[in-house]
Amino acid sequence: MDNNANNEEPLLPVGGNYRKLFTFQKAEAIYDITFYFAHKYLSRGDRTIDQMVQAARSGKQNIAEGSAASVTSKETEIKLINVAKSSLQELLIDYEDYLRTRGHRQWEDGSVELKKMRELGRKHNETGFYMPLVIVRPPETVANMAICLIKQNDYLLFKQLDSLSKDFLKNGGMRERMTRMRIERRKK
Repeated sequence: MDNNANNEEPLLPVGGNYRKLFTFQKAEAIYDITFYFAHKYLSRGDRTIDQMVQAARSGKQNIAEGSAASVTSKETEIKLINVAKSSLQELLIDYEDYLRTRGHRQWEDGSVELKKMRELGRKHNETGFYMPLVIVRPPETVANMAICLIKQNDYLLFKQLDSLSKDFLKNGGMRERMTRMRIERRKK
């Protein structure tokens, strides 16, 4: 018998579509930019290529995995979103290292470039928007663009974690849901 026919809450809630999450979309753009950047501008055989690509991949993949896990484990979702956030922080440092060790300028707060990139980052999340911009710019500009997107996504992931934490504290996880549903069913 279908639970919804009795107007009962389903045991397993509908999971979120991670592809609709701004954090996932932005992480996917960061991954694609990083893949291009690392293979185009770093020396073949440089271990940093794999490190950067893996950090970017981990950011993206852990958002997807956390979203998928949310159906049965809010705790796992929170942990994986935090892993994504941490991975992107690692990537941020790699981009900052690239600029610093090569004597390139990192865009300062208030600079025209950073203001424009922040505006683009607020309006666009999709990789299809960024890649045509990336392939015609020098590596220091691409690194700065990536830094800006990573920082924006870090803020979004912070907000996502805050929301997930508040929801968990209010509604609990799967065990609490199962207990609540068993008690409600026994009352009937």
